[in-house]
Amino acid sequence: MATHFANGGTHLSLWRRVREFAVPPAMIETATARRNTGDWAGACAAAGFDLDLDLRALARARGRDVRDRIRADLRRLAPDLLRWHLPRIAPDGLLRPGLTMPLARYDAGEGSLSLVVRTPPAWADGGQRISLAVWDGTLGEPGARGHPHPHPHPRPSRRFRFDLHRHLWDAGAAGELRTRSGADRPAGGAWRVGGDERAIGDRPAGGDGPADRDGPVGGDGPVGGEWLAYAHGFTFAEQLPGHEGPLCATERWADEARIVLGAEGRDSGTVVVRLGRRQRLALHLAADGTVTAGRETAGRDTTGRDTGGRDTAGRDFGPGAPLVLPDAATWTLPDLELLRAGLVDAGRLHPLVADALVPGHAPAARDPYPDPARQARLVECRGVRHRIGMVGGVLSPLDHSPDELRREELLVALGGPPLPCLRVIDEAHRRPDCLTGVRERLDHGDIAGALAVVEGLLGPEAVLRDGPLKDELEAAARRRIAYGLYRAGLTGSRTGPVRTRRRRSVRDPRLGPRLSGRR
Repeated sequence: MATHFANGGTHLSLWRRVREFAVPPAMIETATARRNTGDWAGACAAAGFDLDLDLRALARARGRDVRDRIRADLRRLAPDLLRWHLPRIAPDGLLRPGLTMPLARYDAGEGSLSLVVRTPPAWADGGQRISLAVWDGTLGEPGARGHPHPHPHPRPSRRFRFDLHRHLWDAGAAGELRTRSGADRPAGGAWRVGGDERAIGDRPAGGDGPADRDGPVGGDGPVGGEWLAYAHGFTFAEQLPGHEGPLCATERWADEARIVLGAEGRDSGTVVVRLGRRQRLALHLAADGTVTAGRETAGRDTTGRDTGGRDTAGRDFGPGAPLVLPDAATWTLPDLELLRAGLVDAGRLHPLVADALVPGHAPAARDPYPDPARQARLVECRGVRHRIGMVGGVLSPLDHSPDELRREELLVALGGPPLPCLRVIDEAHRRPDCLTGVRERLDHGDIAGALAVVEGLLGPEAVLRDGPLKDELEAAARRRIAYGLYRAGLTGSRTGPVRTRRRRSVRDPRLGPRLSGRR
């Protein structure tokens, strides 16, 4: 069941913050420049990727043909675009931890190989780093030679997969995003999860609803619609003004389900759509193109916990188990929602995404660190407006003499009240107005951006004083150390430090459930 957002927050406001801070413009520019020169490894480094693959060892183990195919995909890989589209979790929009997501699969005689990306576990996600590896059950497996760090889920995910969505990471296929996201269809007709709920058996407003619970799905409208809301009792609600919650990409489900079946060499079968922890919809596609839908119960163990497509022993279901519609095909693209809601313009999106969704848009100049703290500051000091600016790389009052400043600092040391100019400078060192922006950048791994904002406010030669700003920078450094320990295999996956941060009650069902012990 979808959780309501507190204090007027919405999933769109969350995605707007993610798009602003998660993939900074400097990262996109650097990664694109290196990719355009053929330096795929340099592009990965610029986008915060760690390489856990050895192409020479791969050629010796599987042959040069397999190596060349993987190398060709690596040259087409846009790591900044992949980071842009990776699944995230509320409330901060960080990368969903502990995932292994396939990018491409290769038939290699002795067995198949998969080019995969991995996110670290929650306790080691400092810096929001991503690893790139090759997986065949042993090669590239964490814990094997050259991969000492354990991973909680080393096998490729059935739900979070990109091998059927190359337009989300392949720069040459990025133009397909417009069609695959449904941007070329009129807005409207989609359904939101969350908000007002309907009890099972309630008829949707404005319609009588079908008599049977397993009827045909299709037609010119979006797959599902009122029929799904009535017949299957999901927490769907009509798209009303002011209604909040993520949109289901129902108009694409049938086509995307056919793509999933085609990847397995099948023209008919069942594809499960996962809408929440306790909500499943099974789409049954026949060879003649007919699509029917029915409820699907998720796998549960003896305690009622969702096993996520595995049995209680942790094994995958057999070949007869229904396939899962990838998460990227289940929900409406957040960028498309933001554009239609008028919350962002095309110039704020990733260039490849903007070109696909808004063809012919004019690229806009963008300040990589648009913080008001970098602007000139004026202070009311003893009835006079004084200026504060940089002197010798340090934030200093400009309208007080050095002798006056020394006297005032001595008075403060003896317990006297500080000058308003000195009080503002001290507050800027301890709790600046840009602290929220600095924290967001640190959370998403943009260390350079956070330091640029701090230096723009305090000066490159400033010495930080005790306070929330210094605490945030020190906490970010500790999280990076934890990630280094994880990469080196020097601590277990469940014994690492757990970050402490303020609690917030915002959760987006599309971004995933809040992890216990994380906040």
